[in-house]
Amino acid sequence: MSAEAPASPPSILPTANDACWCGSGRKYKRCHKPLEGKVLPGIISPRRVVPPHITPPPYAETGKVTRWKESAVKTPEVIERMRVACSTATEVLRLAGEFVRPGITTDEIDAYVHQLCIDRNSYPSPLNYSGYPKSVCTSVNEVICHGIPDSRVLLDGDIINLDVTCYMGGVHGDTNATFPVGEIDDENRNLISVTEECIWRGIEAVVPGRPLSDIGKAIETRAKQDKLGVVRAFVGHGIGEQFHTDIQVLHYYDASNSTIMRPGMTFTIEPMISLGSWQHRMWNDDWTAVTADGKRTAQFEHTVLVTDTGVEVLTAGPGAASPNAPWKRNGSTQA
Repeated sequence: MSAEAPASPPSILPTANDACWCGSGRKYKRCHKPLEGKVLPGIISPRRVVPPHITPPPYAETGKVTRWKESAVKTPEVIERMRVACSTATEVLRLAGEFVRPGITTDEIDAYVHQLCIDRNSYPSPLNYSGYPKSVCTSVNEVICHGIPDSRVLLDGDIINLDVTCYMGGVHGDTNATFPVGEIDDENRNLISVTEECIWRGIEAVVPGRPLSDIGKAIETRAKQDKLGVVRAFVGHGIGEQFHTDIQVLHYYDASNSTIMRPGMTFTIEPMISLGSWQHRMWNDDWTAVTADGKRTAQFEHTVLVTDTGVEVLTAGPGAASPNAPWKRNGSTQA
């Protein structure tokens, strides 16, 4: 989209035979009307600057991610640093969620999240990770994940997922949640609620000595109760000194996801649940994934630590996006 073109549809759309809002000169019915209600790409602003006093991850300057063999089981010292990074990410996500409202752009959310990270002496991990141009992922409506903040204005009735990761102390803390924009209908409210429950059902399945496939089974079982789709193309991942490590957590049942959970392992659980199909397609930016059928999708994410007796949810401290899930035992962050 050119810089001169409108970035997103206006709040009042033209009639079918009027000129399209995009400036193409074509009638609305032959241009953007077939996409009405769908998320369209806007204008992406320049990458934001991180001040020099913030310690960056290795990829920050070049965008090149060099992977190394990181132990799946973390030392107590690494775990303690992760608690700090995860606590910071939790706070940033909570504040970002409170900032969501109709009439603001996803780029404004990015600017806000960027500054929240800097103010807490953390680097926003998504920024320049494999070239990703922004400090947070903003996934609206049918966007499954990795939506790039741009000039699109949030509208009343939208839903938006904010994916926040903070790098500090040499480690990453990763969390996300889906928020309503203004007033949403019952279908979208239920989608968000069930998706949130799905992640906690998955968290409850984290038990040392059990395979990772238990997590996907628990999530898929709950989603199917409401006839919702579980996106398969994107998975939870190991995390620590690297943003992504070798551990993969499927959000649907697959017996081959057989890695045994051991105390000291850290990974994310981040189910993406859709109103329709689990299938996806990619935008030309090679980042933005959307549902193949255009149906809406929601997601929640936590970074977890396998303990000797179960699980510690590193991103579920006070003020977390999901602090009061009723199925949590006695209000604890232990599942």
